[in-house]
Amino acid sequence: MCTEVFDQQNAALDRILAERRSHRVFRPEPPSEDEIRRILHAGLLAPFAAASVGTGDDYFRRFFVFRHGSASMNDAIPLVRDQVSRMADELERAMHHDAGLRAKAVMFAHRLSQFRKAGYVPGVGTAPYYIVVAEKKGYPPVELQSLAHCMQNMWLKATALGIGFQLVSATSLVSSDPAFCRILGIPPGEYELMGCAMGYPGDKLSPSIRPAVEDVTRWLD
Repeated sequence: MCTEVFDQQNAALDRILAERRSHRVFRPEPPSEDEIRRILHAGLLAPFAAASVGTGDDYFRRFFVFRHGSASMNDAIPLVRDQVSRMADELERAMHHDAGLRAKAVMFAHRLSQFRKAGYVPGVGTAPYYIVVAEKKGYPPVELQSLAHCMQNMWLKATALGIGFQLVSATSLVSSDPAFCRILGIPPGEYELMGCAMGYPGDKLSPSIRPAVEDVTRWLD
């Protein structure tokens, strides 16, 4: 392959990496199903822990697409919200007895409190699509790492297609929730879950600011 092609590929990849941002405001019109399928395919191409999950007949990764206003979305919204509220209660009790935890978790606890006051979890029912990815659990337990690879692939593909993406990490809280897993049609606790919201961006974000590579890199002899 000629150098010019490599240069073009790298320029495109550099642009996509730089433009990847967290969007939290979405336009109401949904992206096409074809665009969503292309994003899911990018997630399917992400690495997975083959030594952990083996090579059984049941595939290691599944995708579940919730559409805004659908019956399944309306059923999922309170389940995720209630798990977040339960986590907030548990964290508040733990912080009350642990000063070290209180110092470290104060910002996160405040964020959970905001979700509870709002009555919803951002990304779950606030975008045209809420997508849940299920990764089969194995040993050693590295399914969250595999899900991170999957989400990054999907995020970059969404960026390349001009589609906004918001990670919904609270989805992991319902991995063992029987009611939520019943919606997906999977056994509770057998898969780890992660989610994201997608739609055309309704906001224009400023460029991401990062330090220079040399400021955060140490070359070891």
